[in-house]
Amino acid sequence: LRFIKKTLKTHADEVVTLHKGSPMTLKAVFQSMNLSTYDLTVDMLDVHADRNTFHRFDKFNAKYNPIGESRLREVFLKTDNYMNGKYFARIIKEVASDLEESKYQNAELRLSIYGKSSSEWAKLAKWAIQYEVHSDNVRWLIQIPRLYDIFKSNKIMNNFQEFLSNIFEPLFEVTNDPSSNLELHKFLTHVVGFDSVDDESKPENPMLDVDVKFPADWDDEENPPYAYYLYYMYANMTVLNHFRKEQGLNTFVLRP
Repeated sequence: LRFIKKTLKTHADEVVTLHKGSPMTLKAVFQSMNLSTYDLTVDMLDVHADRNTFHRFDKFNAKYNPIGESRLREVFLKTDNYMNGKYFARIIKEVASDLEESKYQNAELRLSIYGKSSSEWAKLAKWAIQYEVHSDNVRWLIQIPRLYDIFKSNKIMNNFQEFLSNIFEPLFEVTNDPSSNLELHKFLTHVVGFDSVDDESKPENPMLDVDVKFPADWDDEENPPYAYYLYYMYANMTVLNHFRKEQGLNTFVLRP
């Protein structure tokens, strides 16, 4: 709340997003919602994660939209937006400097990798290094939403193997040759592990038997079961960790 108010006072005329192709300033974004700095309160932001959010990732996700506005989420809480995640980086740095000041507090923050394209890692690492969001008091956990079915129905990918390759191939490449992407190499030294996230109240068919399809053959419209996602994340991470250990690099934990 403090950050949003401060930014509204000092950067009101900064262009923060595109709306139907035309640029919009921060002031215009708030005007379009009929809001001024004086109207904003903590209750109104409604981003506090209460106990309703535990099993329901959809409810948890909805809390990411300040005042329920996805536009504000895009402006303030995204690394990949019109301003290349500048505001989000500033918020992180303020949080990190508070932690450094209090000395004995540490935070483990989450960033998302979607597996939608293989360039996501490079973009995320570029953001992290450009804005220097690293801190001795902060470690990152990468959360991977189980969205294969959505990518498949939108014809972004053909099978589950593409989803896995988008997530893990860039990591194997940079482990093999750190100079191929120094930003990603540096960023990964601050990453401690991976999380798998989705709405856990959704029913699913948990059948996994000897006849289950390999990822390259899994071209169904529906999502593979949770156990299938987790097995392939685990299998890829195990190999990746052995490889990283041999190279003298940090390894990752799986904490779904």
